[in-house]
Amino acid sequence: MSLSDNNNLSSQPLLTIVIPSYNEAKRLPRTIPQVAHFVDSQDEEIEVIIVNNNSRDETRQIADEFAAKFPYVRVIDEPRQGKGAAVRTGLLAGRGAYLFIADADLSMPIAEVVKFLPPQADAYDVAIGSREAPGAVRYDEPEYRHIMGRVFNFIVRLLAVPGFHDTQAGFKAFRREAARDIAQRQTIDGWAFDVEVLFIALRHNYKVIEIPIEWHYRPNSRINPLKDSFDMFVEVWNIRRKGMRGVYDD
Repeated sequence: MSLSDNNNLSSQPLLTIVIPSYNEAKRLPRTIPQVAHFVDSQDEEIEVIIVNNNSRDETRQIADEFAAKFPYVRVIDEPRQGKGAAVRTGLLAGRGAYLFIADADLSMPIAEVVKFLPPQADAYDVAIGSREAPGAVRYDEPEYRHIMGRVFNFIVRLLAVPGFHDTQAGFKAFRREAARDIAQRQTIDGWAFDVEVLFIALRHNYKVIEIPIEWHYRPNSRINPLKDSFDMFVEVWNIRRKGMRGVYDD
């Protein structure tokens, strides 16, 4: 793992925004300026970490250009393939009192982050950006994707994480101490890391809440509807088995 030289923040920021990025050369030039505009509009100190996840395109070069322009941006390389691996690296590297995971496509507008921070949200350990909680709004999502998501969520609630109706939106916030503890116990590098993270949080009695968000469907998703759905089902079952074996315990 290597860090960019641009890391001159000294005091602890209120917030770290972690953006896992695999082959995001087309999206980052559109999304990072939006993130920068949000950061510049806030009174509190915020850092941004772009985790380059073994990209094969110009993701690292583009991220470095933004890091050179904005002093609060850091770039980290995570060679282990998988969004879960990139998220784990970002959570362990973040310095903020709160750490926020954001998808590079910004399907949730970045301004929604304020919903996850005091005074709008407080006294939680993990906050899930939910497309199903009362007040949430979805835009332009194909019907088949919505149905697939509901079926997968039923499996998640049945086998691993009861009580939460949307575990897979890529926008989640963590209190720093909880983030470090959970990330160190995390074992999954792939898509099902979301479920594992929440399973670990609940197993260790962390307070998990859902926050309704505005969410926009973005085309060109990297999820293969059939293959990845099957793989995630297997991973959810494995999470349950690991829990029964005490893998996530002290």
